[in-house]
Amino acid sequence: MANSVSQVLLTKARLQTPREDVRHGESVRWRIDPSAGAIVDFLGVVRELEDGREIDGIDYEAHQAMAEHQMKTISDAAAETFRLNQVLLHHRIGFVPAGEASLFLRVSAQHRAAAFEASKWIVDELKRKVPIWKRPRFKIDNRRAAETAATTA
Repeated sequence: MANSVSQVLLTKARLQTPREDVRHGESVRWRIDPSAGAIVDFLGVVRELEDGREIDGIDYEAHQAMAEHQMKTISDAAAETFRLNQVLLHHRIGFVPAGEASLFLRVSAQHRAAAFEASKWIVDELKRKVPIWKRPRFKIDNRRAAETAATTA
């Protein structure tokens, strides 16, 4: 689709919420297309529980080049398949504390159904295909490490 624009970013920086300016430096620009009838924002937030255990957050690792390539491929495919106007896809790497966003997705389309369907499809494909790995930091593990350090000191 000639007018489609997709932008991806893998970053260690804190992701901005939709109420804030959604730009990282000058590398990502977003413009509201007057033909868009729907803009869907999705934030994937680190929960405080992982497998029923309390966590401090999640360490995310990625194969940077492959992850960015797959993110771009998925975004471009969504833009074509769902006839989207724009796709903005950001994912954090490094440590992300519980309560903060690890994923930000913004989809713009002429109609809401396409924007919602595309958003779900993009997140599902991201989880399935993009080489980003997560390792939760469990609170109990951190307490044990601190107790061990205190008893050996």
